[in-house]
Formats: sequence, structure tokens, C-alpha cells
Amino acid sequence: MKVIQKEIRLQPKSRGFHLITSEIEAELPELKEISAGILKVFMKHTSAGLTINENADPTVREDFESHINKMVPENMPYYKHTYEGADDMPAHIKSSLMGSSVEIPVTNGHLNLGTWQGIYLGEFRNHGGARKLVLTLMGE
Repeated sequence: MKVIQKEIRLQPKSRGFHLITSEIEAELPELKEISAGILKVFMKHTSAGLTINENADPTVREDFESHINKMVPENMPYYKHTYEGADDMPAHIKSSLMGSSVEIPVTNGHLNLGTWQGIYLGEFRNHGGARKLVLTLMGE
């Protein structure tokens, strides 16, 4: 079994949900060598998250952003962790709700996602900066 691990850095993104599937694939040409395996994508940050969802209609990503902001609003009077701005504590909560990793099957050299699925980066900070991902590809 092959195991390939690398850390990549994504360009900074605006607050919201962004499809990053193609960025991950571009950084992992070794995918083509795997006939059956798994890719684990891990986010090395506590104020952004990863998930898999609709990859065709951008309004889905807009609705995600609208809904999660209603679920976890800024400037709540009970937040104590406010040193880094009004968006910081909500970003930590959103990150925990969304999750820090996803796993995708790899089949015949390609991510085996559904027809309408893509990997999302949820950027929960107003100015989150470049984000680091650890990609671990395992398979034969």
C-alpha cells in the first residue's frame, strides 16, 4: 500500500464557503497512481472548516453562509474569547460544528465523489489568511 502525505497552502479566501476540490486535485498528481484508496483532508486551523456538499449551484454555498451566521451570531454578550475580534469566537464554534477533516474514496485515480459533490472550505473569519491542509492519500 502507498501512503503519500503532503501539506498544502490555500490562497486566502473571503469569508464564506468555497469549493476547493480542484485545488486539492491540482496539488496531488499522485491520485492517478491509486486504483483503490482513500484521501483524508485535514484543516490545520480552528477558525475554518471542511465539508462535502453541492458543487454546482453557488447559491447553496451562499445559503450555508447565511444559515451558519444565524446559528452562530457574532457579538453575543456571553462570549469571553473576544480578543481577536467579533468574528473570532463564532469562527471557533462554526469550525467545531463543521469539522476539521473529510475523507473521500479514491477509485481508478480519481476522487470518488458523487455527481453533485465537492469539497468546501468554510472560511469563518473576515480575514482568515492562507489556510494549510494536510492531505493523506492511502491506497494501491
